[in-house]
Amino acid sequence: MVYEEEQIIGQLEARKGGYFYLKIDADVVNQYEQKRKTRFICRLDDQIEFCCGLSHLGDGNFFIILSKKNLDLVDKELGDRIHFQLREDPDPLGVDMPETFLVLLEQDEALKEIFYGLTLGKKRNVIHQMIRIKSIDKQINKAISLLQASQHN
Repeated sequence: MVYEEEQIIGQLEARKGGYFYLKIDADVVNQYEQKRKTRFICRLDDQIEFCCGLSHLGDGNFFIILSKKNLDLVDKELGDRIHFQLREDPDPLGVDMPETFLVLLEQDEALKEIFYGLTLGKKRNVIHQMIRIKSIDKQINKAISLLQASQHN
């Protein structure tokens, strides 16, 4: 199922993060099997795509965050009207696993067991923290420390 809409780009108040966002009504979210846990691929103005999840808006509805970088790529800003499409991400993880991380998991059975025992959100967190680092050696060390720390939580 593809959900398609046009709406004005909003911004959350500062105490709620100040994120740019698009509102997704609860009745739309509830049509998906995973409901609010559904991961999406969002397409903006038929130009760019990115993976995203849902956050609570506080009124029973949800929102997806629009990064400044993605808004710049489609030449949009707060208050502009934007066309978007949401389709369910076929990969429940919703993020690409770096090749170096896959190799690490293949070589270390204990780390592999820890990683695959984590929730999808915690798996995404490990990957996101790891890919922010440019050095491959430091990425691996970060992944190992995050996985070992998660074992104790």
